[in-house]
Amino acid sequence: AAQWGRRAFAIRVGDGVTAQRSARRMRPQFGPAGSRAMASSEGSGKPDDLEGMDFSKIRNFSIIAHVDHGKSTLSDRLLQLTNTIRSDAEAQYMDKLQVEKERGITVKAQTATLFHQGYMLNLIDTPGHVDFSYEVSRSLAACEGCLLLVDASQGVEAQTLANFSLATKSNLEIVPVMNKIDINSADLPRTAAQMENTLGVDATNVLKCSGKTGEGTEALLDAIIKMIPPPSGSRDSPMQALLFDTWFDKYRGVVCLVRMVGGKVGKGDKVCLKSNGRAYEVQEVGIMHPEPVSVPMLYAGQVGYAICNMKTPGEARVGDTMCSLVDWESVEALPGFEAPVPMVFAGIYPIDASEFDLLDKAMSKLCLNDTSVTLLKESSNALGLGFRCGFLGLLHMDVFRQRLEQEHLADIIVTNPTVPFIARLKSKPDEDLIVSNPSNFPEPNDVIEFLEPIIKATVIVPGEFLGTVIELCESRRGEQTSLTYIDATQVMMEYNLPMAEVVVDFYDKLKGSSQGYASFNYVPGGYRPAQVQKLSFLLNGQPVDALSTIVHRENAEQVAKDVARRLKVVLSKEQFEVAIQAVVGGKVLARETIKAVRKNVLVKSGKTVGGGDVTRKKKLLEKQKEGKKRMKRVGNVELSQEAFMSVIKA
Repeated sequence: AAQWGRRAFAIRVGDGVTAQRSARRMRPQFGPAGSRAMASSEGSGKPDDLEGMDFSKIRNFSIIAHVDHGKSTLSDRLLQLTNTIRSDAEAQYMDKLQVEKERGITVKAQTATLFHQGYMLNLIDTPGHVDFSYEVSRSLAACEGCLLLVDASQGVEAQTLANFSLATKSNLEIVPVMNKIDINSADLPRTAAQMENTLGVDATNVLKCSGKTGEGTEALLDAIIKMIPPPSGSRDSPMQALLFDTWFDKYRGVVCLVRMVGGKVGKGDKVCLKSNGRAYEVQEVGIMHPEPVSVPMLYAGQVGYAICNMKTPGEARVGDTMCSLVDWESVEALPGFEAPVPMVFAGIYPIDASEFDLLDKAMSKLCLNDTSVTLLKESSNALGLGFRCGFLGLLHMDVFRQRLEQEHLADIIVTNPTVPFIARLKSKPDEDLIVSNPSNFPEPNDVIEFLEPIIKATVIVPGEFLGTVIELCESRRGEQTSLTYIDATQVMMEYNLPMAEVVVDFYDKLKGSSQGYASFNYVPGGYRPAQVQKLSFLLNGQPVDALSTIVHRENAEQVAKDVARRLKVVLSKEQFEVAIQAVVGGKVLARETIKAVRKNVLVKSGKTVGGGDVTRKKKLLEKQKEGKKRMKRVGNVELSQEAFMSVIKA
């Protein structure tokens, strides 16, 4: 704690002890002497003999669903049912991050090994929000099957279809499950019919359960054993493992979560990664039960962690293949994962420029745990050294910022989010310039055309809100490609939408226009021509890089007026007049003025100066006016992080 306390990186909220406790919730800490003891509970199936665990007794599966369909609650119930955790353990036990506890959503896939009736069940609980779909795709690569949950009251939603598609492409055995059957608003026949119509599953084969009450969960465990196939592979083949997740432990360095494809690995073995060929000695292997439990060996078909004396975050890469050092040349690399495509870009800078090195270390450690983030160092005239970061969505960006502050005690500023545009230039007609940063916006005279990113969006909404949702999509320059009635009450629409119109507030507007009933999912849809401009903001003639953004020409004037108006509200008054200007090229599109804080110089000690002499009063007022002009020339206007974030979120 003293080591963390001496850091100049100080989070703005809470005392130091609270911040340090928050940081330690990132992942289970192993401690300087080894892994944690297994969570104590009566009857817990301790992995005494993993070597004797036959392939036919192993099941690797994920739980996938739309957000808030009960994945974490069902995971808790399965852990309790198999005596892996105590029945009075805290809710959402597998949600380890503080940001998950505060927001009530899962943002990081978590693994747990369960033992039930002689079977080894490796469970992976996945996020449900579209911004964290990369976590889902990586988790599915370590499984042979999955539970596809559908809320009995909400029915099939957009991310349900997306996750179903991911599982189908991965050739997994899909077990359809209807959850939350205990709530009053549950409509089991309607939900089963929706699953049959949209997912193509037989309604009679849909399992029904309640993660909250435990109803049907015993049958669900039996279905996992019966329906999901065991893993393939051989323990006699050379060691081969897929590295599908990593995190950084302050005592042990990089911890690798692996799916054993072939062979076995244990403490003292020499291993290497196919990407770099660097040799490591295995210090410890184990399983997540759901806390880390050290075991002598991991065998083919099993899922566990390996600590290999990797001291820097850059040494491990998710999707890499781990193999024995002696078989490095003969073992083939596993397919790995498709690289995620960033949809939103933003700059992250330390508020104190001297803390850039600390931010650099914090970013590298956090990106080890969140490999979907792309990083590029950059510099700004106003903000100094920082990073240009690519994210999968706005929620992903906000969660990453919150984790930096809570887990790594970083004091940062995040710039206005933008999407990556493509510029085709007259000077380089054979090359496409990717413009993800407004500071790199090319001169308009050199541009042949701009292309903006498009998404293929799926919206599922009750029929009564169809008109308002269509109106919202049309106002965001959307093009409808299909409209299908799932049943008598639910409608599924597909739209081509500009990502720039979606990135900031589309999801909130969609929920507002449908009273919270609409669901939304999207995939990248390529690029199309667009007329875009760089919109800059000046405070007393000085540019504010963090507020610069790229907007469509149709929206430029409205965005300029809105942001200028918000800045006038959030900026504090100064001793001098502050001019707020929104500029495109050399043209001012909007202007707001914050009047100066003015002292009444005509009153001194409660008495009027100069009596009735008007010339004396004018002289004092002119003197004050000259002073205000001097202050305006030398005064600086500071935009605080709180003011900046309030402008961005508004």
